[in-house]
Amino acid sequence: MYSFEYQRATDPKAAAAAIAADSDAKFIAGGQSLLPTMRLRLAQPSQLIDVTRIPALKSITVDAGKVTIGAAVCHADVAEHAELRRVLPALADLAGHIGDRQVRALGTIGGSLANNDPAACYPAAATALDATIVTDRRRISSSDFFVGMYETALAPDELIVAVEFPVPERAAYEKFRQPASHFALVGVFVAKFASGVRVAVTGAASSVFRVPELESALSANFTPDAARAVTVSDADLNTDMHASAEYRAHLIPVLAARAVTKANG
Repeated sequence: MYSFEYQRATDPKAAAAAIAADSDAKFIAGGQSLLPTMRLRLAQPSQLIDVTRIPALKSITVDAGKVTIGAAVCHADVAEHAELRRVLPALADLAGHIGDRQVRALGTIGGSLANNDPAACYPAAATALDATIVTDRRRISSSDFFVGMYETALAPDELIVAVEFPVPERAAYEKFRQPASHFALVGVFVAKFASGVRVAVTGAASSVFRVPELESALSANFTPDAARAVTVSDADLNTDMHASAEYRAHLIPVLAARAVTKANG
């Protein structure tokens, strides 16, 4: 590690102003992504602006049609929120299987989305559920938010304040995880709305993406067999030491079928 300044922001405007005043500063919430990169000197911010104590970023609000989660809410609190578990259990279940206990106790939903790790779970939920990312200055559709590997539509000094999730008729998430990191080798989130089915995949490519073939098949017939019958192309999918692109392509409809089974259960 190396020396840097630390300050605790009291509100979103103060946090954004601190970043705007120093282009080398970074927001920090749980630090589960930023601190390891700092240890490796892959990131060397001059200041860390802590946003975890901002009250407006710590709440979860649930109503009949929408769930709003503050950006600084940790994964464990999403997983354990009783009303959220009742209204949108798929999201709570996803949060409860991120990393290990330490990661879930410290990592935040806003930090995960802003980091946009190719194998992170929350981007799949945000994309499949057609979430809106609310920042200190605008509202961004999930369709426009995830740009590429570790890249989003956020400006350097823009702070996520909350995430709004529409409540679907049914939804579920299934992931095949890498056993050491617990990141998704492939993760598939399936969400059924009155207008149709949305399917989002993480872990298989450079960024989260939707699968139109699965969406069409499941919109017509929301069954595991319909998902398993779909063939997904391995073009543009990742090949690495953990799995080939072909294997990841095979996993996508398998996990989608499992997610449909869970959603229908």
